[in-house]
Amino acid sequence: MKRFFSMICLLTLLVGNAFAQDDSPYKTSFAVDAPIIVAGMGLSGYGLKLMKDKEPMTEEEIMLLSKDDVNSFDRFSAGYHSDNAKKISDFPFYGSFATPFLMLLNDNVRSKTGQVLVLYVETMAVTGALFTMTNGNVERARPLTYSKEVELSNKNDANALNAFYAGHTAATASATFFAAKIFHDFNPDSPARPYVWAAAAAIPATVGYLRLKAGKHFLSDNLIGYGLGAAAGILVPQLHKKNNKRNISLMPVSGRYFNGALMTYNF
Repeated sequence: MKRFFSMICLLTLLVGNAFAQDDSPYKTSFAVDAPIIVAGMGLSGYGLKLMKDKEPMTEEEIMLLSKDDVNSFDRFSAGYHSDNAKKISDFPFYGSFATPFLMLLNDNVRSKTGQVLVLYVETMAVTGALFTMTNGNVERARPLTYSKEVELSNKNDANALNAFYAGHTAATASATFFAAKIFHDFNPDSPARPYVWAAAAAIPATVGYLRLKAGKHFLSDNLIGYGLGAAAGILVPQLHKKNNKRNISLMPVSGRYFNGALMTYNF
């Protein structure tokens, strides 16, 4: 995930001035979008620190782990651990970040490259903030910690408590659904739209399945990650549409009693 956030920083530097796009279906504003991106990246960095600073389970706590303590919905995967699935999952995960750039091959989208990149960075910043702040404040042992075949060194570090929720799945869904949403809005008459949406749905589902088999996340972790990632990928562009009559804004927030995102609606 650290590489993912490094990518966000790099994209931010490459975006440039992309806030004046009169003939685009979207409206972006430096005064609005820049603070959201900065806040999202700041919260992402803080959340990563919280994830890293978690107190690992002791050997005694690990020995007391029981599949019976896992809720019935997720219990079937307690003990899963596949290094092969983990390695394979990285291919669609990292590959998904290129899907919005593939949309630039479309003439309609390419003419608004700067604005699309601004929206993409904002989408991933919001996704990153939601994921890291949630994961950093919630301790849930990964499915692999329930396996007696997994070495103790892979169980008694902070990363072993980062099951909730699935960051790889969330980030992948954000990227692919964002790409599909952009293509959809720039090409309202394209017969390819259903296929683009189908691909957008299939890629994060594949990542989620592989992360499940790898013992990194339970099914519920993947479902939540998929849902939140897809929501960010769709909502961030939607809230910037010129014909969006609802005055809605989305902002990542952090405080003493609440970490997450704030959505406001002005009548």
